[in-house]
Amino acid sequence: MNEFGIKGKHSSIANLGLENVSAAYWNLNVAELVEETLLRGEGVLTDTGALAIDTGEFTGRSPKDKFIVEDAKTKDTIWWGDVNFKFDANKFDVVYNRVCAYLTGKEVYVRDSFACADPKYRLNIRVVTEYPWSNLFANNLFLRPTLDEIMNFDPEWTIICAPGFKANPEIDGTRQHNFTIMNMTKKVILIGGSGYTGEIKKGIFSLLNYILPHEKSVLSMHCSANIGKEGDTAIFFGLSGTGKTTLSADPNRGLIGDDEHGWSNEGVFNFEGGCYAKCVDLTKEKEPEIFAAVKFGALLENIENYENTATVDFSNISKTENTRVGYPIHFIENAVEPSVGNIPKNIFFLTCDAYGVLPPISKLTTGQAMYHFISGYTAKVAGTEMGITEPTLTFSACFGKVFLPLHPTKYAELLGKKLKENNVNVWLVNTGWSGGAFGVGSRMKLSYTRSMITAALTGKLNSIKYETLPVFGLEMPTECPDVPAEILNPRKTWKDKEAYDATANKLATSFNKNFEQYASAANEEILAAAPKAAVNA
Repeated sequence: MNEFGIKGKHSSIANLGLENVSAAYWNLNVAELVEETLLRGEGVLTDTGALAIDTGEFTGRSPKDKFIVEDAKTKDTIWWGDVNFKFDANKFDVVYNRVCAYLTGKEVYVRDSFACADPKYRLNIRVVTEYPWSNLFANNLFLRPTLDEIMNFDPEWTIICAPGFKANPEIDGTRQHNFTIMNMTKKVILIGGSGYTGEIKKGIFSLLNYILPHEKSVLSMHCSANIGKEGDTAIFFGLSGTGKTTLSADPNRGLIGDDEHGWSNEGVFNFEGGCYAKCVDLTKEKEPEIFAAVKFGALLENIENYENTATVDFSNISKTENTRVGYPIHFIENAVEPSVGNIPKNIFFLTCDAYGVLPPISKLTTGQAMYHFISGYTAKVAGTEMGITEPTLTFSACFGKVFLPLHPTKYAELLGKKLKENNVNVWLVNTGWSGGAFGVGSRMKLSYTRSMITAALTGKLNSIKYETLPVFGLEMPTECPDVPAEILNPRKTWKDKEAYDATANKLATSFNKNFEQYASAANEEILAAAPKAAVNA
C-alpha cells in the first residue's frame, strides 16, 4: 500500500453498518485499483494503458429506478412526478440494512472525495464500492484531496455502491432489482443492482441540483464551460448531438469543465474533477483531446477491441451505443486548475434544429433566455436512434430534466436574476439545418458556427444591426465575420417562404404545447417570451 492506501476495518464505515466487511481498502492509488481489478478478473488493459471493464446488465442510467426518500425535509420541496419518484423512509432503512448484510465478509473500496471546485461550496463525499473499478471511477470523476486533507477528512455525504446486490421489490419497495436511492436527511446515496458508473456521477449531480439552488442561491447547471486568455468565462448548454463538447473544446481557451457547474456570486466552478466522455466513433482527428486521454488511469466502459488485439475499436457498439471513458480533468491539456472561472460574459444555448426554422445565432432577452432554458429544445434526426426516420422533437427542461429535484422554474428564475445582475449575453445557436428541414436543407457548417461563437465571444456582434425573426421574436445579427450574411436569417434561406412559415408555426406550437406543463409556475416575463404561433397553424 502507498501512503494514501490503508487496508483494514475502520470506525467510520463501522458507523455506516459495514463493520463486518472482510477488509476495507482506503484511498488506493490508480495503479493499485487497476491491479486489484486485473487480479479479480474484472477488467483488461488496452494497448494505450487504459483499463477496460464491462458494467454488466446496465450500460446506461435507469431513470425510472432513481428515487428520493420522502420525509419532512423533501415532502414539500421536491418536484415530485415523472422525474423524481418517492421512496418510503422505512423502506429505505430496510434496503440499506440488506445492502450492508450483503457486503458482510466482502472486501470494499473506500474513497474520500470532494465535489465543487470552489472551496466555499465544497461537499465532502465518502464513496464505498464493492468493485475496485467503481472506486477508480470515483477517483477520476470527483475532486481528489491532498494527503493532509485526507488525514483530516470529515465526510458529509456517503455513497454506497453495491452492483452485486439485487433488490427484491416486494421486500425493498423498489421497482425492480436495480436502484439509486437518495436520502436527503441521512445524507446517503445507495446504489444497487447496476454497475453503470454514471449512477455515481449523476447521483451527486442531482444532489447538488437540490442543495445549491435551494439552500445557497447558487445556480447548478448541466453545461460545459471554458475561459479565455482575458479571463472571460463562457457557458455552453445543449442536449446530446448539439455540439456542446465540440464547441466548448477550443484550443485558444482553457477548459473549466465539460458537464456540471455552479454559478455563484463569485463566479463559475466545476462540480467535478474529471470527464466522462462518450467514445462511440472516437478518433484522433475528430476529438484529439479525448482520444489522447484514453491512457493509463482512464476507465473505458463496455468497449470492444479489434479481434485478437488490445486495440479498442471505437466504432464497435455491439454492447451499447453508450460506450464511455472516464478520466481526470488534467488528462486534457488545456484544462484549468482549479476548475473555476469568473462570472460568465456569454452563455450559449445550443440546439440542433432539424426543421431549419431557428437562426444560426440569435441574441435572447432575459425573458427569452428563461423560456428557452426551461424548454431545452433540440431535434433528433434519422439515424441517431433506432426507429427515428424523420426529425423528432426533444425537450428537456434546463437541458437536463432527469437531474432536477426542484421545479424547472426555480432554476430559470435564478438564471434570470443572475443575467440581470451581471449583464450577461445569452445566445441561441442552431447547429442544425439551414435552407429547409432535414432532407431538403443542409447542415450548418461547423466552421460557420465556430465563427459565430468567436464573434460573440470577442464582442464583434455587440454593435451591429439586428433584425427580428417573426413568430419566435428572436433578434438576429445581419452580419458576422467569416459567415455569409445570407444564412443569418433562416427564412431567407428557404426557396419556399410559405413552407418556412408553416414549419415555423408548427415548431412554435410544439414549443407552446411542451411549455403547458410548466406555465402555472412561470412568471409573466417568462410567459411573455413564448413564440407567437398563428391561430390556424
